[in-house]
Amino acid sequence: MSAANGERVVLVTGAGRGLGVEIARQLTDAGGTVVVAARDPEAGASTAKELGDRAWPLTLDVTDPASVQAAVEAVDRRHGRLDALVNNAATNFDPGSDPVTEDLSVADGAWRTNVLAPWRLTQAFVPLLRAGSDAVVVNVTSSLGSLTGMGAHSPAYSVSKAGINALTRVFADALTRDGIAVHAVSPGWTATDMGGAGGRPVADGAAGIIDVVRSPASHPSGSFLQDGRHVPW
Repeated sequence: MSAANGERVVLVTGAGRGLGVEIARQLTDAGGTVVVAARDPEAGASTAKELGDRAWPLTLDVTDPASVQAAVEAVDRRHGRLDALVNNAATNFDPGSDPVTEDLSVADGAWRTNVLAPWRLTQAFVPLLRAGSDAVVVNVTSSLGSLTGMGAHSPAYSVSKAGINALTRVFADALTRDGIAVHAVSPGWTATDMGGAGGRPVADGAAGIIDVVRSPASHPSGSFLQDGRHVPW
């Protein structure tokens, strides 16, 4: 498939559940080809089957370098390029925790999945992104990662999301030479297994991410966005 025909090849991590499923759904509805990347092969296969011929499943543990390399090779064999990488997989949302008494294994897990894994994925997929069209890396973040309003709420998760925001800035600067945009996009509080009840519909949270995937040049590379608006760093 050619991006020139409006059909973008997009890899979405954490696409076996929650927000990742909805991101993949909206991308296929928009005419894209979606690599449904999930650690649980059954969940990934179920999502891909539900979405039809425009989606295909890929078993991917974002914390495992060998799994990441295998994913790069699989996408290369099938498409020879990647137009968008959506780093959506995240873990260890810890509302109500006290940073003074937090179990640091929770913080360690958040850092490994929410920061180091997107770093690893971005490094690994840069060659295929260079071959893509209007290429973009979208780091799914949270308003909890904004230093401007940060407090003690969800300390491990908040600090990790501040980390992915910082990662967005450094990669936006580094990849300018390659014409690859990098953005941090918050879906807002959504009603997923992680977010819990009370959040807004998942479809609304995914929509802002889809807009950036489809039109990465609508904002300066390195932007922190929610619903198309800039969020204070």
